[in-house]
Amino acid sequence: MKEINLFGRIILSGYIRAVTGLHVGKGKEGLMIGGVDNPVMRDALTNQPYIPGSSLKGKLRSLAEKRDPATQPNKSIGKGVTIHVCNDPECRVCRIFGIPGQEQATAPTRLVVRDVFLEKESAESLKALDSDLPFTEVKYEAAIDRITSEANPRPLERVPADALFGPFEMVFNIYQDDDHDLLATLIEAMALLEDDYLGGSGSRGSGKVRFVNLEVKFKPVAVYGDAGVDISTMGFESLEGARSAIDSIIEKSRQEIQVPKVAGAA
Repeated sequence: MKEINLFGRIILSGYIRAVTGLHVGKGKEGLMIGGVDNPVMRDALTNQPYIPGSSLKGKLRSLAEKRDPATQPNKSIGKGVTIHVCNDPECRVCRIFGIPGQEQATAPTRLVVRDVFLEKESAESLKALDSDLPFTEVKYEAAIDRITSEANPRPLERVPADALFGPFEMVFNIYQDDDHDLLATLIEAMALLEDDYLGGSGSRGSGKVRFVNLEVKFKPVAVYGDAGVDISTMGFESLEGARSAIDSIIEKSRQEIQVPKVAGAA
């Protein structure tokens, strides 16, 4: 691996609004009588549902992979999951989202995605719900036997529509000048997610989300050694606003986080 220098970070933050009920599941560790067989992920301290950073990053990666014929999933990582992995140092997907730990890395991962917890007021509203489960609802889905037409109801735990999560935080590291251009791929993946779904049961109505009240913060590496360095930000009410301004975001990023030109480069 060639020498790697960190020149700065772009911090993308904001909120995720559940447009429909949201189910980010934790798997089936055991089913209590009368319980739901598809529980949501919950914070161990507060018992509130949350969106794991791994789930959000994984979905963004999946959509980015499918967007480009050159980055189709090609490697199984277990449990029926296949992702795109290559050794091309120019691959936008692998540079942004990284590769499995057992693979030989050619460069560090650019993107870090934090867990996203319920916004305080939204958590208080959900706590006050008249519901069988704290902060969530139970949606009953029915599998229909195609021969007998008999319905087999199955309870699904979801965070109700209009719940607000955040602030989320995505940290985008800049190691070389053309990393700035990769921001467009990340924003595009977020836009693809808005028209797709997050979590499970998306084809049956769950998981539609919107990114709102976005802030893009530009932090040159000098900030970490001098608290007095000014930090520039750009704000957008919606992801569509950020998409429309992506050229300006990239230009601002280059201005604020400057990468020295390599000797001999054109």
